[in-house]
Amino acid sequence: MKINFLILASILCLGCAKVEPRRPINPTNSTTILKETIEESIKLNALEEDKIIDVIKKDSTKTYQVSPNGFWYAYINKIEEDTPTPKVGDIATITYNITDLQGTVIYSEAELGTKEYKVDKEDFISALQVGIKLMKVGETITFVIPSYSAFGISGDGNKIGINQSIKSTVTLININK
Repeated sequence: MKINFLILASILCLGCAKVEPRRPINPTNSTTILKETIEESIKLNALEEDKIIDVIKKDSTKTYQVSPNGFWYAYINKIEEDTPTPKVGDIATITYNITDLQGTVIYSEAELGTKEYKVDKEDFISALQVGIKLMKVGETITFVIPSYSAFGISGDGNKIGINQSIKSTVTLININK
C-alpha cells in the first residue's frame, strides 16, 4: 500500500512539473534573413541601374535627366512656355507605350489607347505618377523606369516580367480640373 502511495505521489509530483517550451531544431534569426534580403535587393538594384545607365549612354539622340524618385527621363517634345502642369486630383489625358530597355514594344500606344489618369488618385505605374506631374500639355517625354518604380517583383501578370525595367514614352494631351 505504501509502495502504491509513493508511486502515485511521485507520478503526481513529476506530472505537475513546469513544462519547458520546445525550441526549434534550426533556430533562425529573422533579423539575419531581413539583412540578407536587403543586401540582395541592393545588389539587384545596382545591376538594374548599370543596365539602365548603359542603355542611356548608347542613346546619343536624347539627354536624360535623373529624377530624385529613381527614374530617368528625356524630353522628346519640350514646351518652353510657362504653362501649368497637372496637380493632384486633375484629370491628365495621356497616350503612352511601354517597351523593354532595348526598345522592343511590350504594349503599343494603340493597344493602351488614350488614358484619363486622375493624378495621384488612382493606381498607375509609380514613376509615371511622378513623371506626369512634370509635364505640360503637348509635351512628350521618354521615361526609363527601374522595376521597383514600374511593376516590381510581380510584373504585370501578362507581358512584363518580374524585376523588369521598362521604357515608356508619354504625351500629355490635356489637363482637366
